[in-house]
Amino acid sequence: MEIALISSAVPATLTFLYQRLERLLSPRRAEPEQDLALPDTLVGALQLPLQPDEERLHARQGELDLLHGFLQDYAGRDTAALTIERGLLRSMGKLRALLEDIYGQRLTFAGEDRPSSGPFVDQKLTTLAGEATGMDAEEITSNAQVTQQVETVDAGAKLIGMKARRIGG
Repeated sequence: MEIALISSAVPATLTFLYQRLERLLSPRRAEPEQDLALPDTLVGALQLPLQPDEERLHARQGELDLLHGFLQDYAGRDTAALTIERGLLRSMGKLRALLEDIYGQRLTFAGEDRPSSGPFVDQKLTTLAGEATGMDAEEITSNAQVTQQVETVDAGAKLIGMKARRIGG
């Protein structure tokens, strides 16, 4: 879960992740983000504006608060003099995982061996009796990935991975 970054990328990555964290904890989070600055080290394309899943955000609130308390000391430092510590990288990795879950988008940075940034769905269903759709969008302008696992599918059930008018540029 730890972020594997070259040390020169840590300040920009920390700034991006911490800004997202503060945005989620802000009472103004419902307002659209017009000026989201993406770091040059972000690989892939995010579906913007970032929209949190409110149920997941509420469920992860305690974890976000703890990470905010830990990372605010680092975020307030001069990033040029930032010391890369194992605890910092672990916390950044945990924050990234939470943000990915809340936004439903992967956040990948240069030098990492993982799928590019962009929307994803990971559905795990025990029993499918009706209809389940992984992703349904008019236009997806970046990489999108749907992973679905179903243990039991009832007769007449329908599983759709992705519905989209257009995917990619």
